[in-house]
Amino acid sequence: MAAKTIPDTPEIRERWSGFAWTPDNAAKAKEVLGRYPEGRQQSCTIPFLDIAQRQVGAETQTQGWLPVPVIEFVARELGLPYVRVLEVATFYTMFNLQPVGKYHVQVCGTTPCWLRGSDEVFRACKSKGMKKGHTTEDGLWTLTEVECMGNCATAPMVQINDDNYEDLDYERTIAVLDALADGKQPKPGTQEPGRQTSEPVGGPTTLTAMVDENHDYRGEWETAS
Repeated sequence: MAAKTIPDTPEIRERWSGFAWTPDNAAKAKEVLGRYPEGRQQSCTIPFLDIAQRQVGAETQTQGWLPVPVIEFVARELGLPYVRVLEVATFYTMFNLQPVGKYHVQVCGTTPCWLRGSDEVFRACKSKGMKKGHTTEDGLWTLTEVECMGNCATAPMVQINDDNYEDLDYERTIAVLDALADGKQPKPGTQEPGRQTSEPVGGPTTLTAMVDENHDYRGEWETAS
């Protein structure tokens, strides 16, 4: 995986050097800081960066990202060296180190999703003008290929901003993207009709006697053995 890079230009510094918490986010940051004993403020690094990224997103009408002056602000708020905060921001893929679009489309390309058809998810994204590692000219989409996000039982899946969409194919992915482009909120989670979460499609296939009542299998297992 290529190393993350973060731009640091005079224009970025001019735009973001005056970054400060909004009143609401100042209250959130204070509440988070209060969870930890004095001297343990480094534990707040991840939530502080998350709050900061979301504030940048609100100001730019995007998913948000972390300009260098914003990371420096977080470091000052926590009384930490800048590098201690930077190393967290560069480690976790939840933090964007370059500007992204309104919708950050993160497609899982790891083996379970690939075997279940993640190529079709990428094809749907491509049909909307997306390219891996780029933001579309209209600023609507940023496409990123990511590693496993823990939804293997409902693969293939994609995370778009804060929501996961699972059990995808080409048509289902198109439907999700079209809804977002129209300003609607598609149903997060599995897109398989009749499926609620990650239960077997068509119903359970093992321990079926437990569906309606507490069934004791021990006698049957002893006989079978």
